[in-house]
Amino acid sequence: MKNIVEELRSLNNEKQEDLANIVGVSRQTIISIEKGKYNPSIALAFKIAKHYGRSIEEIFIFEEE
Repeated sequence: MKNIVEELRSLNNEKQEDLANIVGVSRQTIISIEKGKYNPSIALAFKIAKHYGRSIEEIFIFEEE
């Protein structure tokens, strides 16, 4: 699954650690999400989407294999 978390975070001048603290995860989790190595839980995806005022579908792009 692709995502635009890094782009949104950069637009808001946030560090990975800032976003991690806001949504209640580790900085390493944010790094893994941004690299596409970790798919967040639905609850975490909602927290990220709410923080950026976007829908989950705008941030996380599902690609069929």
